[in-house]
Amino acid sequence: MQMIRSGFCLTVVLTLLTGLVYPLAMTAVAQVVFPKQANGSLLEKDGKLVGSLLIGQGFSQDHYFIGRPSAAGENGYDATASGGSNLGPNSEKLMTAIKDKVSEVRAQNDLAKEATIPADLATSSGSGLDPDISLDGAYLQIDRVAAKRGLAPGQVRKLVDSLAKGPQFGLLGETRVNVLELNLALDSIQAGNQVK
Repeated sequence: MQMIRSGFCLTVVLTLLTGLVYPLAMTAVAQVVFPKQANGSLLEKDGKLVGSLLIGQGFSQDHYFIGRPSAAGENGYDATASGGSNLGPNSEKLMTAIKDKVSEVRAQNDLAKEATIPADLATSSGSGLDPDISLDGAYLQIDRVAAKRGLAPGQVRKLVDSLAKGPQFGLLGETRVNVLELNLALDSIQAGNQVK
């Protein structure tokens, strides 16, 4: 009986510590030290919530930069269905999807049939919600976006470069650009609005 009582008390104490005290302490620290990140890195435009820097969105209009394809959910970018296609490198369905996406990107950006496309513009990420594209992926789209917005390509390139983020901790990944942040910055240039 003593062992059962001890085991029960230990379970209650550990449950309170790991299930209540620790999460509340971490939440409090995060709210104080990293409030923006702890609340989802949300972006507003004209006082309205437009998205998160952490979750990709499907942009399809020609005057916007297009993000990485998504296999999350039926129509993509569904945060409740985060995940990849789970298709392997030998899958004909995957190869067909990639070829179709490469053709679409080439046509959308008025490129030659044999033009090389950065992999991130033709393949979805493991989560299906990747909010960033590579610098090469952004550069490839500059002429199209600039033409559709009536801006100079050099002006759009400067904006892309100003929003580029290097590898995490200087080691992990590659230089990237957040698509939502970039598109909102483009909108603010034309409308004279500021993005928070």
